[in-house]
Amino acid sequence: MPASTRKVPVVPLARAPGRRESWDRPLPVVLAWGLCEVLFVTNPLQVSSRLRAAVLRAFGARIGRRVVFRPRTRVRFPWKLEIGDDCWIGEGVWFHDQDRITIGHDVVISQDTLLTTGSHAARRDMRLETRPIVIEDGAWITARCVVLGGARVGRSAVVRPLTVVRGSVDAGSIVGGGLDDRERFPGTSG
Repeated sequence: MPASTRKVPVVPLARAPGRRESWDRPLPVVLAWGLCEVLFVTNPLQVSSRLRAAVLRAFGARIGRRVVFRPRTRVRFPWKLEIGDDCWIGEGVWFHDQDRITIGHDVVISQDTLLTTGSHAARRDMRLETRPIVIEDGAWITARCVVLGGARVGRSAVVRPLTVVRGSVDAGSIVGGGLDDRERFPGTSG
């Protein structure tokens, strides 16, 4: 029987599992965070990075010293976010952190990059599956990348624009941009 005429079941989204499953906080805290996020973090005006960091810390994020947050940053659950010292978070970066996102020191996450720890992709029943993301010291995730749950980007690695990162990126490597091979920084080994 052709695929177009077979009966393929549809998941009724009204009964999909996982609602509020990844919140880890009571509804009033999540709602308060949503308001503060819009006013102070996602705000498109050039609000101070210190203010953004202070608001994120007030809701449980672990933010290092001298972290620069550009406008339109989004953070789903700040209590699941850790960013080391001297990082730069570009305009429009979205931390969709239904699981932990851990970022080392001296890391750049460039504009309009999405880091998402949750997905329904591997299941037909729409159940949420989450896996943490780790970005090691000195890494640079360039513009408009997507970093998926379970990814680990190694120390001083560079991810080229428009790359989808899944799995591990070796320390010191340059990946993405349609490359089949992995380049290394001069003078690195491994």
